[in-house]
Amino acid sequence: SLIFDRIGIDTNDVIEAAGTKWNFLKYQPGLVGGHCIGVDPYYLAHKAQSLGYHPQVILSGRRVNDNMGPFVADKVVKLMIQKDHKIKGSRALIMGITFKENCPDVRNTRVVDIYHELIQFGLSVDVYDPWADIDEVKHEYGINILNKLDDNIIYDAVIVAVAHSEFLKIDYKKIKRNNGVIFDTKACLDRNLVDGRL
Repeated sequence: SLIFDRIGIDTNDVIEAAGTKWNFLKYQPGLVGGHCIGVDPYYLAHKAQSLGYHPQVILSGRRVNDNMGPFVADKVVKLMIQKDHKIKGSRALIMGITFKENCPDVRNTRVVDIYHELIQFGLSVDVYDPWADIDEVKHEYGINILNKLDDNIIYDAVIVAVAHSEFLKIDYKKIKRNNGVIFDTKACLDRNLVDGRL
């Protein structure tokens, strides 16, 4: 997705077009957490290297995934700057912290990478996830999350990081400023609603 982003082509448009070929596998870009894809390939890579083989494809894929959180945060901040936001002190909302949609599992979630990167930019960041356990996230990642949204808070940026079914029903115009930014990492929202996506 990084290459398509650089040349101004929507990654999902490319995937849809390529999907018309009978043997194309439609893998969507995103933040891959959990163990099966997020961790286990490192075991395979380590074993391969111990046998004298350098697994370039596996390691390249891991590098891309490891850099995805900072990439998303960077894109969000650039979009905010284009809309004349003062970055330091702005409020951002990350929607979702579990490693996949409609489940409570937060093992090895890469969403925390977006959180930490936005904090480093000086933003005030809330994380909302109705599926995740508040105490578990606090214990594992040191992050205080919300299980419900505060209707009185308006955000300068909203990042949809997980495609929970609840997030598809939200009126995003009510939770963001008029010139706020919406970034959709899962391409699950109406494209006309968002300012950027993977």
